[in-house]
Amino acid sequence: MRENETKKNGALPAGPCTLVIFGASGDLTKRKLVPALYNLARQRLLPESFAILGIARNPFTTETFRAQIAAEVRDESSTSLDAGLWDSIVSRLYYLSGEFDDPGVYKKLGGELARIDKDHGTRGNVLFYLATSPDFFATIPKHLNEAGLTRDDGERWTRVIVEKPFGRDLASALKLNSALEEVLEEKQIYRIDHYLGKETVQNILVFRLANGIFEHLWNAKYIDHVQITVAETLGVEQRGGYYDHSGALRDMVPNHIFQLITLTAMEPPISFEADAVRDEQVKVLRAMKPLSDEDVLTHTVRGQYGAGTIGNRKLPNYRAEKDVDPHSNTETFAAMELAVDNWRWTGVPFYLRVGKALAKRVTEITVQFKQPPFTLFRDTSIDALSPNQLVINVQPDEGISLSFGAKIPGATVKLGEVNMNFRYSDYFGSTPATGYERLLYDAMCGDQTLFQRADMVEAAWKTVDPVLAVWQALPARSFPNYAAGSWGPKEADTLLERDGRAWRVIE
Repeated sequence: MRENETKKNGALPAGPCTLVIFGASGDLTKRKLVPALYNLARQRLLPESFAILGIARNPFTTETFRAQIAAEVRDESSTSLDAGLWDSIVSRLYYLSGEFDDPGVYKKLGGELARIDKDHGTRGNVLFYLATSPDFFATIPKHLNEAGLTRDDGERWTRVIVEKPFGRDLASALKLNSALEEVLEEKQIYRIDHYLGKETVQNILVFRLANGIFEHLWNAKYIDHVQITVAETLGVEQRGGYYDHSGALRDMVPNHIFQLITLTAMEPPISFEADAVRDEQVKVLRAMKPLSDEDVLTHTVRGQYGAGTIGNRKLPNYRAEKDVDPHSNTETFAAMELAVDNWRWTGVPFYLRVGKALAKRVTEITVQFKQPPFTLFRDTSIDALSPNQLVINVQPDEGISLSFGAKIPGATVKLGEVNMNFRYSDYFGSTPATGYERLLYDAMCGDQTLFQRADMVEAAWKTVDPVLAVWQALPARSFPNYAAGSWGPKEADTLLERDGRAWRVIE
């Protein structure tokens, strides 16, 4: 964890280090990572003794890499860049060309790191970021170890950031974890999920635990159910080749959505130390009631979008998208009903839905409370009471809202629903961010709280694996079964309607 002074007095700059980005010529570097580093520098959280070394196949030199990154980041940026600050970032950019499976590249890498250490005083500390195809997640650490570049002791540290996906199923996740653990200690492995870089996600625990009016209501006695919606308006765009071998379930559920569920459902940790928080998160994942083959048929829904219109955009059938199999059975929508089988949540269903080409881009968690007895209102003009809903908006408008009933002014008793809305931008202003600032900063500081641990990854796949198995054994016959611009297949509504519930209406 960070030093006590950091915790008490606010964030201090991270310590000296070099960030090595494997796959540095990709979109992630120019759209997220380098802009995040600029934002950290603007907040004075980037160390003075710092450098960035990009590695990719492209035959760039350091000079051409700097020129390309500078041009691309300026084109992508929605705000003007401070010239002096930006120049200081560019001057610390370096490049090494080579293949990730070539041992010779790692020998050159060692020499480059030694030179950068001498020039920038990084003290031998290195943060390796694997912004590559998952095919290299095991290969790169293996070569780093063989080249003697994974040393981590009292004099220097080495850490490796791994982007999702952490496997395609339980078997591949176990294999990847085993490969990483052969050459790295768990304390060196940072499995990154960019959703956890969002302020609202980080605020879930603070909201629950720092406000006494909510935590004692946070259980099965008062909560009827929880809904999680992750909706995108985009189709697969240029990612058809990847997506057709992944699908909505693999792409989003065992990582992004399960992280939201664990933070919502976990018990209070004994502290905010990384392992204390992650211990409670993995307990939630292990408490998820396993789905039998029959449960998969009745408690899950899959869909694939057909042609439709979203705003002014017309989208074709998923099967007509570039690099997609014209007979594809890959799902672009998934919905599930899950149960967290422990004392706090027994009898409280967790409904989740995720999809592409839906009506609105939004990620939110809805906690719906149980209705009070209607007895008091039986002789009034009120026909029914609306349940209270607490909505945590993760994106695009980060904030929290609470709905409750209030009497409409007049001589008779009539209820109206009102909302209390909190928006981060209203109270704390709007700060340019990519969502990676906090995660990169924490990795530099050695704080793993917002990164997944091996046992968390494996527990998540144990819940998802049975669904994948049934869906693979019984290919969908109704695809496409929802129009682009809708809220998904009608079966997703039925999933809740049979329990007397409904998805929250998102305007």
